[in-house]
Amino acid sequence: MQRSSLPTADCAHPGVAIICGTLALLGFACWGAAHLVNAATAHAGGSVNLGMVWLVCFLLLWWVPLAWFDRPARVKATEREALDRLTVTVQVPVYNEDPRILRMCLRSVLEQSRPVQRVRVVDDGSADPATGEPMDYSRVRDEFLAQAAESGVKATWDRTANRGKRFAQMHVLADDPADVFVTLDSDSIMDRNAVREGLHPFADPAVCSVAGHVIVLNSRATLLTRLTCLLYLPFTRGLRSAQSVLRRVTINSGTLAFYRGETVRAAAGAYENEHFWGRPMQMNDDSMLTFYALLRGDTVHQPSSLVFTLVPERLGHYFGQQLRWMRGTTVRHLWWLRYMPLAGVVFWGTVTEYLHLLLGFVIPVVILLDPALREQWRDIALAGLVIGTAINYIMALRIFTVRRSDESTAYHVLLYLLAPVAGAWRLIVLRPVYLYAMLTCRRIVQWGTRESIDVCVAPDAPASDPAGPSRGRGRRGPEEDEVSRSPTR
Repeated sequence: MQRSSLPTADCAHPGVAIICGTLALLGFACWGAAHLVNAATAHAGGSVNLGMVWLVCFLLLWWVPLAWFDRPARVKATEREALDRLTVTVQVPVYNEDPRILRMCLRSVLEQSRPVQRVRVVDDGSADPATGEPMDYSRVRDEFLAQAAESGVKATWDRTANRGKRFAQMHVLADDPADVFVTLDSDSIMDRNAVREGLHPFADPAVCSVAGHVIVLNSRATLLTRLTCLLYLPFTRGLRSAQSVLRRVTINSGTLAFYRGETVRAAAGAYENEHFWGRPMQMNDDSMLTFYALLRGDTVHQPSSLVFTLVPERLGHYFGQQLRWMRGTTVRHLWWLRYMPLAGVVFWGTVTEYLHLLLGFVIPVVILLDPALREQWRDIALAGLVIGTAINYIMALRIFTVRRSDESTAYHVLLYLLAPVAGAWRLIVLRPVYLYAMLTCRRIVQWGTRESIDVCVAPDAPASDPAGPSRGRGRRGPEEDEVSRSPTR
């Protein structure tokens, strides 16, 4: 396999500048909140105390300050020795993947600073969209198996009929005796220390799963991928980090996640055959595995276990992906409300998320319907803009907590300046899409297999800079995605 360098990254401790910036922006937000409450409560004839409604809305953002307490787990020398004795299996499901990114993905597994014992690749019936013939991964496979043998890693490469990611995973994991399973998407590249860092939380026997830290590989491809870098932060280093402080992470990214072996093996059979409303469900595999881990113990996030992943570069592919994720999350919310303890963090976290979403639609309606509030809509809108801008900049500060070999600090500053744009996109575009996804979540069975490669690294891009120019091929729009013929991936 090619020996050119892969991208690397490390998790940086928040510096004094970031901490001071956070405090300044927080003060800015509080100033806006005070003006908002004054504007909302100044009228005497209004029928609604909007100031109290806004106060509740702010309290529902409890995770924004709590997220800053998330720190990478560290281990003592004796604990490290115990972790080094663990048997680790990495599973990579493959379907219609760009051979170049797949090659880089597998190299990143074999070049880990903490070697893994097994790598299990499963080609889930990849097919050439032009001919219908099986995709030819023979060169990638042969190179990978040869390098694995050279590295002393036991590697397998199976091809199965196309049944979906869950079946591809359990094809090899159901009977694998490893202590820890690592799930890795085939369009992702692990930092060379990702496995070592991801294992650290398992020094605590109560931990059953660990979420890796996902960062965008093709960030410079389009404006959409640049925005995606910022749109990821409220979840990956916001809500998920806050949940990790409470040890109740609800969704691991399938891009990179770690599980105790017994957690996954115990789910075999049920995991592949989940149904919703009488229909088979293959999407949201990552949240389902996290759900099983939540039932058995603690689930945490390890921000120093970093993985690069490709994201959609065109709107059609992007909206199709968002609809799938949002519909799957809606189903998982129902599972949490039904099976999680009534007094637990997961249950009430789900309730507050829906309450915050509801208020986001209710508040504008209240302002429009209340004559006294309508008279002050300019003051309210200005204060809301100040608060929203400050909060978006606070969340975006987390972009500086990761140092990357393929991106400069200057580039991160330019991305940071786009934070209000990402916030507006989230409010104006994604919120209505989320509402639509919730109302149409029964279409979940129609998450079809991609008929061609969605995103790939350009053949002429330097291998040492895979986050450089990339191109996508054969992307489908969201509606086309919904009616795809194969209900598997």
